[in-house]
Amino acid sequence: MNISDISLPGNVIEFYMSSGITGLYPPQAEAIDAGLLEGKNIVAAIPTASGKTLLAEFAMLKSILDEKRSGKALYIVPLRALASEKYDRFCSFESIKKNDGRGVSAGIATGDYDSGDEWLGRFDIIVATSEKVDSLLRNRSNWIEELTVVIADEVHLIDSPDRGPTLEIVLAKLMRINPKMQIIALSATIGNANEIAKWLNAMLVVSNWRPIELKEGVFFGNAINFTGGQRMIKQVHRDSTISLVCDTLAEGGQCLVFESSRKNTQGLALRISTEISSLISREAKEKLAVLAMEIRESSEVDTAKKLALCTGNGSAFHHAGLIAEQRKIIESGFRTGAIKVIVATPTLAAGLNLPARRVIIKGYRRYDANFGLTPIPVLEYKQMAGRAGRPRLDPYGESVLLAKTYDEFEELMQQYVLANAENIWSKLGSEKALRTHILSTIATGFARSMEELLEFMGATFYSTQQESWSLKSVIEKIIDFLVDKKMIVHKNGIFATRLGELVSRLYIDPLSASMMLEGMEKIETKGIQYTELTLLHLVCSTPDMRPLYLRSNDYEWLSDMVMEHHAEFVDIPAQFKVDYEWFLSQVKTACVMLDWINEKKEEDIVNKFGIGEGDIRAYSETTLWLVHSMHELGAFQKRNSAPMARELAQRVEYGASPELLDLIQIRGIGRVRARKLYTAGYRDMEALRKSDTKAIARIIGAKIANKVLKQIGAGVVAEEADEQRRLGDFR
Repeated sequence: MNISDISLPGNVIEFYMSSGITGLYPPQAEAIDAGLLEGKNIVAAIPTASGKTLLAEFAMLKSILDEKRSGKALYIVPLRALASEKYDRFCSFESIKKNDGRGVSAGIATGDYDSGDEWLGRFDIIVATSEKVDSLLRNRSNWIEELTVVIADEVHLIDSPDRGPTLEIVLAKLMRINPKMQIIALSATIGNANEIAKWLNAMLVVSNWRPIELKEGVFFGNAINFTGGQRMIKQVHRDSTISLVCDTLAEGGQCLVFESSRKNTQGLALRISTEISSLISREAKEKLAVLAMEIRESSEVDTAKKLALCTGNGSAFHHAGLIAEQRKIIESGFRTGAIKVIVATPTLAAGLNLPARRVIIKGYRRYDANFGLTPIPVLEYKQMAGRAGRPRLDPYGESVLLAKTYDEFEELMQQYVLANAENIWSKLGSEKALRTHILSTIATGFARSMEELLEFMGATFYSTQQESWSLKSVIEKIIDFLVDKKMIVHKNGIFATRLGELVSRLYIDPLSASMMLEGMEKIETKGIQYTELTLLHLVCSTPDMRPLYLRSNDYEWLSDMVMEHHAEFVDIPAQFKVDYEWFLSQVKTACVMLDWINEKKEEDIVNKFGIGEGDIRAYSETTLWLVHSMHELGAFQKRNSAPMARELAQRVEYGASPELLDLIQIRGIGRVRARKLYTAGYRDMEALRKSDTKAIARIIGAKIANKVLKQIGAGVVAEEADEQRRLGDFR
């Protein structure tokens, strides 16, 4: 099917043809035939790299440019990184003009869970995570009613215990708000796509077609064993992974290697970098040196030095312990072909568009806190394998599992290569998953009685798979909890109280809100001499915070710390109780944030707690959200600790002591520069305005000084410079 033959506006067809897209892949043509451009709901379960996003683009642009009823589109993604990637792509639609002469516009929203973000309404396409969409629904964003197309990308993640229930509830609510809106659900191939289609009242497009042939196999006995033959690999190293990598590079390909842990990704990437350095041309080495320098400049933490060392030789590691800036440098370097190999944890497979000639799945087992090392699901394996094959660059793609014994080889062939992806199942049935969604459903008026609540739940994916009445006992238990905590009233219907509405808008688990409120009350009734540690531990003890694991050497120093500061904790369980170990892990998490706000060096925090710099950012964001919520709840109930929570939120955002808060709010001054200025006697903005500009330049550098002084009205003109970022910029 040619793109010129489908019913899209002329300027849209022209846009795609000018970018080199003239024909459609078979699955895309199937979706057109199924009614994609006629407003029909579509579930497209097709392999990675088969053009799923293009289907979404067609539906969105068709609706936005509709002469009779111009539409608005919402693109829901599971990850922030994926949101940024899609947003960058959709910004290119600016050249496509609407009837009013303006270009098709795109906006992005991923942070601030207690804001309605009405400003997003001026965009034609809004890209957001499912959590952000959920918060927009809770905060009653008016523009949501104007939506005509909703895209649910990676819809198979409904199977995820963490994120699945939110995506499921969001789609159920959007369908209730506007039954006429078109829903496009995109997924890799899953076992029961027909059930998703039934739930969404959608036409189903299922295909195994790929633009580039994917060969799946298992490496054993010096060869990759495919279902239809073998490929011998020259053993240049005793580590089979390195031999496979060198073989790929020798043919002009790139490699993605998936490992099971961060530590393994770093170790393997360093070993690979040593072996492939000689295979990299001098010209490529020059490009890699620039990337390595950017990484070194991004951080002084030891991990950044290791990453820069790898990158200079053509390899890199990629995991959640890196900061966003480093991950972007690596991803960009791989896309341009400068970086030849990325060794990553499986999170990289969850949506980011980084294809490679060969995908090597070295670690197919994952550590589970309850079961130890467990094999990954077939669906996850297929996601990784689907990254193999770079469109327009590779004649084929190869995914390779590694086996040490013949028995393991046979097992991997049967359980992964020849297996079909599992069915996905709704994870909405647990009390933890439902608690926050039941409150929001009541607070936003989707249900005003038990009957309406059960009716709404009957419109979820859960009810497609199981009888909705099986949720009744869980819902009744949650209703009793919410009544007991004074968040709802259950008389002549079900209605949210002002407290319940606040908790729903803040986007926190009602149990978290209850724990914070009870903690702030105990602070007063027990006369606790509360400090930052008190409040930080309180938020770290809530179910919305994922506490850090304890290492063997943590028990002693944490127990000493608790003894020393025992008067600052709201509750301390007895040491012989099971709860005590959980308590210590919460204290450890709180101590990370305590060191952060007291301006400890990030390198020291990383080494002390055994975490990554990216973890500090992630924990800071979660803590900021929860401490902000604590302040709002405390202010609502006029608690004495509320003002401290407000200041603490600012300190967590910037990672700084109270005396730096005035200086640090100047864009371009991070916590390190603010401390230098403060130490030199410049305590606030006014002192900077009256300062000798040369003196400021000596402290923080001429470029940054110019930017800062211009910003506060000192009006110095000098060369522009890159800004140092603060935590808020990473949202």
